[in-house]
Amino acid sequence: MRVNIYYGGRGLIDDPTIFVIERITKVLDELQVSVDRYNLFEQKSSIMVMPKTLKGADAVILAASVEWFGIGGFLQQFLDACWLYGDKEEIKKIYMLPVVMATNYGEREAEISLIRAWEMLGGVPCEGICAYVENHVEFETNAEYNLLIEKKTENFYRTISKHQIGFPNSNMQVMKTVLRSPTLPLTPQESEQLSAYVSNDEYVKKQKEDIEELTNLFKGMVGEAPKRDEYIDALREHFYPADDVEVIYQIDLTDENSSLIIEVNKDELEVTRVPIGTGSKAGKPDVTAKVRTEVFRDIIDGEKTFQGAFMRGDMPKVNGNFTMVRYFDSLFRFNDVEVEEL
Repeated sequence: MRVNIYYGGRGLIDDPTIFVIERITKVLDELQVSVDRYNLFEQKSSIMVMPKTLKGADAVILAASVEWFGIGGFLQQFLDACWLYGDKEEIKKIYMLPVVMATNYGEREAEISLIRAWEMLGGVPCEGICAYVENHVEFETNAEYNLLIEKKTENFYRTISKHQIGFPNSNMQVMKTVLRSPTLPLTPQESEQLSAYVSNDEYVKKQKEDIEELTNLFKGMVGEAPKRDEYIDALREHFYPADDVEVIYQIDLTDENSSLIIEVNKDELEVTRVPIGTGSKAGKPDVTAKVRTEVFRDIIDGEKTFQGAFMRGDMPKVNGNFTMVRYFDSLFRFNDVEVEEL
């Protein structure tokens, strides 16, 4: 007979859970039972591969220390690994003894959590050992408590050796009808190998780097869709070319810190947005105007004309060829107002 003990505490010297599992181990040794103990806090980097240690075990002891709330992270990680990678057919044959020692409130809830978890994994939970310990020295030196631990362990041994069955419970039915473990079609051996990869930090890090590299590669191959610019779209949509006009407008949107470079070459139009101060590659602009976004939006919405905004002083600064200022409203017609043809 083989029993595995999984200790989920932090290994503190005054942890009463350690005392209990040592007493249990002593009793099982006397009963000629092979006992393997796994301190999860010492093997936290390999918890995801721990389910493979269940292979060949007749029973397990899940030992939790309640220091403030619940069963603690190490034991929870172990149960998560059993759900993700454990051989459920193997777990169905394994009895589980919950051991919960609490130095704070919540030992009963923690014991119930372990029982429910093991039932959902398909295993067989047994009557556990659960206690609140205010003073670990008094608890460990109490002869009656020691005798009770021994009796509980002997009952656990009888349950295993006689292969006693438990009554059916609703948790098992819920698992069959609602809960589903991962649906990857993996054999127990493949699950074990996958869990080994997951627990390998270097492997996981390398996989993340490879995925990021491939993502960047495909971005470069496919290219990202260019972002639409409502100002550029509006200027292109309302452009009315003139055969003999060549002009460059630079509209500085002061509160957006960007400039619209509008290049008109007869019937051709090129509009780009650049940071203020970048300028036009085609040459020096004929008209440079500084304007707030709200004013320029009124212009492209047809509520104002470019020349009208200039005349009313809505543009703080305009430089260049003022004739071309007047022509702007002929080249770009955002409303039905009559404008002078070029």
